Amino acid sequence: MYRPDSERPGIPSAALHYPCGEPPAHGQAFEIAPGVFWMRLPLPNMLAHINVWAVDDGEGWAIVDTGVSSPDVAEAWEALLDGPLHGRPVTRVIVTHQHPDHVGMAGWLTERFGCRLWMTRLEYMHSLAIVAEAGQEAPSEGHAFYRRAGWDAVALDGYCRRFGRAGRMISRLPRSYRRLHEGESLRIGVHTWRVIVGQGHTPEHACLYSPDLHVLIGGDQVLPRITPNISVHPMEPDANPLGGWEASLAHIRRQVPPDVLVLPAHNEPFEGLHVRIDRLEHALRQANARLRNALREPRRVVDLFGVLFARQIPADDALQYALATGETVAHLNYLHARSEVDVRDDESGVAWYVLKRGVGPLVAREAENGVPA
Repeated sequence: MYRPDSERPGIPSAALHYPCGEPPAHGQAFEIAPGVFWMRLPLPNMLAHINVWAVDDGEGWAIVDTGVSSPDVAEAWEALLDGPLHGRPVTRVIVTHQHPDHVGMAGWLTERFGCRLWMTRLEYMHSLAIVAEAGQEAPSEGHAFYRRAGWDAVALDGYCRRFGRAGRMISRLPRSYRRLHEGESLRIGVHTWRVIVGQGHTPEHACLYSPDLHVLIGGDQVLPRITPNISVHPMEPDANPLGGWEASLAHIRRQVPPDVLVLPAHNEPFEGLHVRIDRLEHALRQANARLRNALREPRRVVDLFGVLFARQIPADDALQYALATGETVAHLNYLHARSEVDVRDDESGVAWYVLKRGVGPLVAREAENGVPA
């Protein structure tokens, strides 16, 4: 789940700089780099907003990320297009990843302006799969995944009721797209942008870096005040997205200078990219150290929420319970991939995790000394 750093134990406050001032109100657009405009759209959840970007593309605008599909967001886009974007056409729609707050209005915009959708292949295909779930019943594989995590009947009922909701927040997608590739250069207007692909939050998340402008459009890959949800989903229960996210943070550090202006999907544009990556990596090590210590005795997934999160997750909050489960499984799969934990299923199909022999004492000493694992 996206959570403020204050709710994620182990993240020290990062010394970041926020040079762009107050965020734009809905219907406003602020130029924060030559030809790059910052806009905000409303969200129907705890995040309240998503940042989207208009980049001058000569005859019109390249739009990066689009908001969820809803009447409120459509009204906000109408105000932006007729107001601060001066009625100029949208030349292309670039989407960083598959989640509805990013891809939701992509079909609406591409159809309206007769332009193309630009995405990485996995993100486009996953978006189509999410849309296809709308109106469908929850699959048996999903039931099995969450039962294995230790969910009770109340939680499973919430999963069934919510299934397919994300697909209803995405407008009809075009059946053709332009694929984005890692490392390719895009010419948008008079500036060059390089595609940097990350993993973890989603399988093939695209960031855009402009050396000309010294700007990184980061999507959800690196956020300044909150951390993205890194989850395992029922579709791929053995995935290791946390390992992918860790590798991606290192990849971004190598590819992008430390003093760029980062344009995140949530919170405000910031400077201090490498500082933020350092803090996130430190938090990951601390979380896994706490988890190893808790796993000296066998535990289910639902038994570990208190170890990873700074608050209890009620089973009747279907969305937060699913996100907490996915993130906890991601940590456990990460440790399992490193051969640090064993897992066995009991007679009812519930998974129990325990630390392997020889790992615990080392972690205990590290925890006592305050040294990240």
